[in-house]
Amino acid sequence: MVKRTTLFVVAAATILSLTGTPSASAAVTRSRSAPPAAWQARTPGADLLEPGSYHHRLDRLVGTWKAVKYNYLLGEDGKPVVSRDITVRTRWMAKTGGRFLKEETEGTLAGHRYYRLGVLGFSSVDHRYEWTTFDSVTPTAMTYRGPALTEATDVLSIPGSFTDPGILGPKYLGKTIPMRTVIKIRSNDRHTFEIYFTPPGRPERLVDRVVYTRASA
Repeated sequence: MVKRTTLFVVAAATILSLTGTPSASAAVTRSRSAPPAAWQARTPGADLLEPGSYHHRLDRLVGTWKAVKYNYLLGEDGKPVVSRDITVRTRWMAKTGGRFLKEETEGTLAGHRYYRLGVLGFSSVDHRYEWTTFDSVTPTAMTYRGPALTEATDVLSIPGSFTDPGILGPKYLGKTIPMRTVIKIRSNDRHTFEIYFTPPGRPERLVDRVVYTRASA
């Protein structure tokens, strides 16, 4: 009886692994697999599960990039600390059904090794872009949720907030700081990411700007 049960579990797992594997698209190295038919049959608004035009708008971000980073937070007298040795690799995450982009950044910042992992996607339910990063500098995730959109755009303005670990100075330690990432897709071979902070009682300020140029361009 135990042996038969074991064989049944193994067989069921094999069937699930075969039916649940997403297919890949050669055009943009993105998975285009549809949700399982059973989900579509019983899930209201099942078409929302498929990547759509707002996801495809991000295809131009896919690739390997050389980046120049201008960090105003670490600079002095309004002059940024500039990093010119940064490499960025951005790919659709096939195991998510091609719904999320993974961006990995490596280089140096102010003479120290720098790493950032970012995940960018579009919520078909909330109709907004969502962006989360983890890096080697800040001890917290930086999470952004954009406004609901009614049309596609090449300029994504995605707000969020974080608890300051002291990077803005001792008086802001532990305070909630509104922030905003602005992604400007200028062409297939160039785009920029900008980060803005709004300290309590202060105007919004640019703290970081990264210019991406496609490595093969």
